[in-house]
Amino acid sequence: MDYDFNFAAVWRDFDLLLSGLGLGLFLAVVSIAIGCLIGLLAAFGMLSRHSPVRWVSTAYVSAIRNTPILVLILFTYFALPQFGLRLGKIESFIVTLAIYSGAYLTEVFRSGLVALPTGLREAGLTIGLTEFRTKILITIPVMFRNVLPALGNNFISLFKDTSLAAAIAVPELTFYARKINVETFRVIETWLVASLMYVLACSIIAALLRQVEARLAIPR
Repeated sequence: MDYDFNFAAVWRDFDLLLSGLGLGLFLAVVSIAIGCLIGLLAAFGMLSRHSPVRWVSTAYVSAIRNTPILVLILFTYFALPQFGLRLGKIESFIVTLAIYSGAYLTEVFRSGLVALPTGLREAGLTIGLTEFRTKILITIPVMFRNVLPALGNNFISLFKDTSLAAAIAVPELTFYARKINVETFRVIETWLVASLMYVLACSIIAALLRQVEARLAIPR
């Protein structure tokens, strides 16, 4: 292959790539934080004794998980304004990613709740806690500890999904990589650097999550 590599154009705008990477991490953190809340509510809803609540929670999970995330992004940004709901690019993407992650986290949390021993709830009620305080102080913290590996995997996947924000011109890493590529025509160099930045960021996130899992692991 007769191709002369020249990374000068990429390094010249490397600060843009870094800022895009930072924005991508911000989008992922905020989205998964909101998604955790949505997922918790939906998980308890799926385990509810009331059939309408179970039906709504199940319908939400099924609808979102079976719809491509890019379709959800475009619908939120372009279709919702037709109904009078206008959001900025970043806000609409966060809303979409939070709802999307919430659907997947619902199953993670539901599995974690089902796996908990019934004695935890009974112990909380025995010492005088209400049903709500038992969930907040006992059930949810123990469940989170058990599902932390799956939660970490979802966060990494969610961070990679932030690359789709470029579809609505959110200035994250993929957006700036595409911009540099169009302006300089250094296709291989631009996407190689962007790919390595994603790989490095995901590797660091995975290493940090393993440290957190080790610190929170129950001694055997």
